[in-house]
Amino acid sequence: MNALESLIERKFSGLRTQAQVELPGGRRIGPADASVTLRLKEYAPLAHLAAGQVGRLAEDYVEGRLEIDGTMRDLMAVAAQMLDADPTRAEGQRSSWWLSLLRQGKSLARHSQEVDAKQVQFHYDVSDDFYALWLDARRVYSCAYYRDSQMPLAQAQEAKLDHVCRKLMLREGERFLDIGAGWGGLLMWAAEHYGVRATGITLSKNQHAHVNRLIEDKGLGGRVEMKLLDYRALPEEHPWDKIASIGMFEHVGRAMLPTYFAKIRRLLRPGGLLMNHGITAGGTRNAQLGAGIGDFIERYIFPGGELLHVSHVLREMAEARLEPLDVENLRPHYARTLWAWSDALESRLARAIEVAGERVVRAYRLYLAGSAMSFEHGWISLNQMLAGRPSGDLQDGAMRGAQSVFPFQRGYMYR
Repeated sequence: MNALESLIERKFSGLRTQAQVELPGGRRIGPADASVTLRLKEYAPLAHLAAGQVGRLAEDYVEGRLEIDGTMRDLMAVAAQMLDADPTRAEGQRSSWWLSLLRQGKSLARHSQEVDAKQVQFHYDVSDDFYALWLDARRVYSCAYYRDSQMPLAQAQEAKLDHVCRKLMLREGERFLDIGAGWGGLLMWAAEHYGVRATGITLSKNQHAHVNRLIEDKGLGGRVEMKLLDYRALPEEHPWDKIASIGMFEHVGRAMLPTYFAKIRRLLRPGGLLMNHGITAGGTRNAQLGAGIGDFIERYIFPGGELLHVSHVLREMAEARLEPLDVENLRPHYARTLWAWSDALESRLARAIEVAGERVVRAYRLYLAGSAMSFEHGWISLNQMLAGRPSGDLQDGAMRGAQSVFPFQRGYMYR
């Protein structure tokens, strides 16, 4: 046994969830009754194992350099224990000022309208049939809200849609904009349950076509519209009463966040409300997760995605003169949501491979389960940030000084 193999044996001996490695020649390192076996097709992944580079190991799996025996839950337990450091505080993540400037310039270059469209289509236009295998019937592709711990996923997604609508205080006849409307879950819910006139935008051609079919099938042509449009191209002549951005601003990028919130302010009428719901970084300074995890997601899942800590997002929101009114952390809700998606995909792997191909399915198996693990550990988070555009009108009476339709307390959200 060489030094590299000895190092891996020592590393594996300390794991609470037992794992073993099968080398290309058939020899095994680790206990025979291990819950997880990594079967190497070549020796290159050994170095990634020794270094705890779980993102590089994920790449090895997608590219066929290793195979995995075991459940995704056991595999992620092993992966978390293999890390040599907190991935939110990995070496090199604390940047000097000039590296920050370099990253800012890179962020600007990668978030032109044309590039953003290609990056969004890379992810969301994989295959509608593929997503339908593991999402709920409404295809809500964002964090569910487990108002009741016993809720199944589909019911928890409806609870999330209603939670957003309640927070925004949607009223019949209001003009409502959904930025990054996905497969139309929130658009339809808001129109059908709250009577709003809803407009959604997306950069995904598949989502655009799907939602327009839904609008026609449901007879909502006069009340709901879906546009294939970048948020920066939205006209500003007729501001909306309420705006939602659900699971979209992760694609915006650090450098474009001032542009994003300034645009939303101009699109929102004075006194109106914004719901900005999205994934945020668990660390305050890391540009992405360490141990190769961020690189894997950039290459195989979300090219151009950038996560920021909620404190940074709130600062940019305030700089754009949008007043943060309420922040709710739904991190454990997203861990549970992702495990539900992961379990659903695992139960239909053969069909998923038929629809999307083995390479895509391998990437998504690790992405969904790995993301669930990352939310559980707090390496990434999910925040709903409710904000208002102050009207400047102090009013009289009990609501004096509110400057938006948000009341003085949040009880209305939970009636």
